[in-house]
Amino acid sequence: MREYLEGQLKSVWPELRVVARAANGIEALRMIDEEAPDVAFLDIRMPGLTGLDVAARLLDSPKPPHIVFVTAYEQYAVDAFEHSAADYLLKPASLERLERTASKLKARLKPATASGGESAVPAAALQALLAQLAAGGAVAAAAPAPAAAPLQWIRASHGDETRLIPIDDVIYFQSNDKYTSVFVADGESLIRTPISKLREQLDEQRFWQIHRSVIVAAQYVAGTKQDFRGRLMVQLKGRPEQLVVSRNYVDLFRGM
Repeated sequence: MREYLEGQLKSVWPELRVVARAANGIEALRMIDEEAPDVAFLDIRMPGLTGLDVAARLLDSPKPPHIVFVTAYEQYAVDAFEHSAADYLLKPASLERLERTASKLKARLKPATASGGESAVPAAALQALLAQLAAGGAVAAAAPAPAAAPLQWIRASHGDETRLIPIDDVIYFQSNDKYTSVFVADGESLIRTPISKLREQLDEQRFWQIHRSVIVAAQYVAGTKQDFRGRLMVQLKGRPEQLVVSRNYVDLFRGM
């Protein structure tokens, strides 16, 4: 795969110089320290240290490289990463896809080269990317990605499976003991991120907290009504249940 990637890179980016090739994460980290490359292509799953582990270690580097993660995830997941702080390639990467990656990297390297400065990815952007990946989220803002970019996908457990759920598909989140439940039209999955932390990673214009333990996607709110006890209830598009609005959040629905 390394030889294949190098060959494809030579086709789409002839002036690029490959300074090192690593067989595992530990070797990759050592070579990056020694060579200080402008770009590092990291397989997400490597022996020794994963690509994410290597990227995390680079946070303390004075000149972290632009990182392109190479992944075996399905195409829909790769599409969700398209505009993140680092690029992602589905292996084996096609020439067309690699050309887009090369163009993106050239654009990021050009300003630094023109000014004579170093072409490093800000450590804050890399740190935000890694934190969101670890928590089940991803950055989806145009580069350079802001540290507080809202989540664009959720990595959640569903039985024995791990699902990558686009944030646009989430109807609501609900605190569930040590976990947070993620509800979509066809089921429920779990993430370990507490709802208080999740709140900080969501776009507040798109996701409304209606209860201490519930955050609902505004686009899936069909309407509200009062139940026989006088509580305000949110009716949803795509799911049959109704959600209680606590008194602290009733003002969100004034006039509905």
